[in-house]
Amino acid sequence: MENKLMVKLVVGTEAMFFLALIMAYIYFSLLPGFTSRQADHLDIRSTAIFSAFLFSSSFTFWRAETNFKKGKMTRLKGWLLLTLALGLVFLVGQGTEYARLLKENVSISSSLFGTSFFTLTGFHGLHVLVGLVVISIVTTLTFMGDYDRSSSSVFGTVGIYWHFVDIVWLFVFSIVYVLPHLHKITT
Repeated sequence: MENKLMVKLVVGTEAMFFLALIMAYIYFSLLPGFTSRQADHLDIRSTAIFSAFLFSSSFTFWRAETNFKKGKMTRLKGWLLLTLALGLVFLVGQGTEYARLLKENVSISSSLFGTSFFTLTGFHGLHVLVGLVVISIVTTLTFMGDYDRSSSSVFGTVGIYWHFVDIVWLFVFSIVYVLPHLHKITT
C-alpha cells in the first residue's frame, strides 16, 4: 500500500507541474507574439489519431490489471504488450509531428508559440516515455514469472501513473489542438 501512496504523491506533484505548464501555455497564447498563424502548423487530424492510440492504452492497461487480479497471466501479458505498442505509436506520432514542425521552421526557439508548445508537449512525451520504460520492466518481469500471484500491488501502482499520463494528454490535446481549431471555425 505504501507504493500506491507514494505514486499518488508523485502524481500530485506532477499534476501541479503540468497545471503550471498548461497555465503558462494559455497565458502566452494571449500575448501579442503568439499568433493563430503559428498554431496553424499543427495537424489536428494526425494528432487525434495518435492520441486515440494513447487513450486506448489506458483501456488496455486497465484490462491488464483486471486479468492480473483474476490470475489470467497469458491475457495479462497480451494486454501489457498491447499497451506498450499503443504507447509507442503515440511517441512515434509525436516524433513525426516534431520532425514536420522543425522542417516548417517551428522550433522551441523560433517563437513564443514554439517555446510553449514544445515545452508542454515535450514534457508530456517524456512522461509517456518514462511510463513505457516502467511498463516494459513490469512486462519483462511478468514474462519471467515474477508476478504469478495476484497479491502484488505493482499493476495498480503503475496504472495510477499511466492513467494520469493519459488524462494529462486529454487536457493538453484539448487546449493546444482542439480549442484553437474550434476558435478558427467559429471566427
